[in-house]
Amino acid sequence: MKKKLLAGLLSVSIALCAFTACAKKDEETSASSSSATQTEEKVSETSESVSEESSESDSEVKGESQDTQNPFGDPNGTHTVVDHAGDTVEVPNTINRIVIGSFYPLASVVAEYLGSAEKIVGIHPVSMSAAENGLLGQIYPEILNAETAFISGDEVNLEELLLLKPDIVIGVGQEQAKVIREAGIPAVTTSASAWKYDIIETYEQWIDLLDQIFGGSDFAKKAMEKSDAVHADIIEKTKDIPEDQKARVLVLFKYTDAAMVASGVNFFGQWWCESVNAYNVASEVPDGSILKISMEQVYEWNPDIIIITNFCGTQPEDLYNNAIGTDDWSTINAVKNKRVYKMPLGLYRSYTPGGDSPVTMQWLASVIYPDLFPDVDIRKIAKEYYKEMCGYDLSEEQLDMMFIPSRDAANGL
Repeated sequence: MKKKLLAGLLSVSIALCAFTACAKKDEETSASSSSATQTEEKVSETSESVSEESSESDSEVKGESQDTQNPFGDPNGTHTVVDHAGDTVEVPNTINRIVIGSFYPLASVVAEYLGSAEKIVGIHPVSMSAAENGLLGQIYPEILNAETAFISGDEVNLEELLLLKPDIVIGVGQEQAKVIREAGIPAVTTSASAWKYDIIETYEQWIDLLDQIFGGSDFAKKAMEKSDAVHADIIEKTKDIPEDQKARVLVLFKYTDAAMVASGVNFFGQWWCESVNAYNVASEVPDGSILKISMEQVYEWNPDIIIITNFCGTQPEDLYNNAIGTDDWSTINAVKNKRVYKMPLGLYRSYTPGGDSPVTMQWLASVIYPDLFPDVDIRKIAKEYYKEMCGYDLSEEQLDMMFIPSRDAANGL
């Protein structure tokens, strides 16, 4: 098939809105924003005030927990971690106030890791929109109390951050982490791109970093074991599909009347397709990651199946009804055969790594190859999974929320 190199990388602004700095190689963030670079005098005053209040609060909390076991020994001590930028950061052994920056999926990963969101006092507005419209705010409702005003885009307002009195900030760019550390707050950088967008390996690397910070999680260990087992089972059941019979899949990462964006060979959509032995049509664009494409390109690819992420509000019916701009989808196989699907919205937008991945893998396998997975009852699987992992009984309404996600889950993107 002749490749039309109509597809190209989106501008930085779209990439940031789409999935924070995950599409950029090492989440490099500018530390020179006006909000992050307060005058030294102003930051100093705020920092000193917060330091005094935090010290008193810490003394009370730590005093109460002297008899509880701390995975790092002395609850009043510190230990070092090496973050994804390779920086060594000294963090407290006891962490009671957590702020999570512009690394959108991490709010859900930390909540599931800890089994609670009580200690999370700040998250990104884009993370909050997913929490409000998905399972995260249902299973861990404390997350809905977190503040969001300290960050806009990928730029942290340092003065607002200091008012939250965090013990640690996780999920900011390397340069901004340095600025935050200079203000006296441990800050840790995370990456999504370092492991070639492999869902399972990337999640395991995130968990390894959280293990360094917090000391261990039963949820994370079980989620990794389940991901490996489910992935192995799907690979076994799909391994004999001939090359010319693989489902041709288009992963629409973002689609509005302003732009149509596909997941290329260097982004999570490629892994999802490979995980079920399907063919990602956008992989035909060399070295593509977040690709801006045209309707003409879609006509040429003519995918059998279209998967829409929750990084946009677009729904399958929008394609069936040609409801976006002047695009006409009526001749595309996926639309003609009613095989356009919206990804589930679990603890987070399931396109990214997370505790939802074992369920997402089974959902994807069953919608792409229903004949190979005739016994998959995805609602039953999800209900059993979250009961086992989170001790939470999902209602039928919550299962609807997960598998028929709201447009509002994309708010802020």
